Amino acid sequence: MTPQHFAFAAALLAALCLGPAALGERDADDAARARAGVQEGRYVPLSSILDWLEARYHGHAIEVELETDDGEPPTYEVEWLTPRGRVVEFEFDARTGELLEREGRGLEDAVK
Repeated sequence: MTPQHFAFAAALLAALCLGPAALGERDADDAARARAGVQEGRYVPLSSILDWLEARYHGHAIEVELETDDGEPPTYEVEWLTPRGRVVEFEFDARTGELLEREGRGLEDAVK
């Protein structure tokens, strides 16, 4: 388990044990919805998304959100910090793991 996976797992554990007080209420809600979606087979595990990113880019995730807006497919939004301190946002289809969009500059310096 990478440090990023460990941090996310620790955040999920805190959310499970301590509820919204351990994380922001939105973060706890995202974690609970993601966990339920993975258990029900509706979403790919976030770890597979992070593994994909870590295999291709230097840097690490600094924020992950599960977006489930009405009428839109569910997405994981991952903010990625490059070694040069730039933030790039990736958007993945939560159902398939497919990369949908990338926003930000400076990721080319982080390509492995």
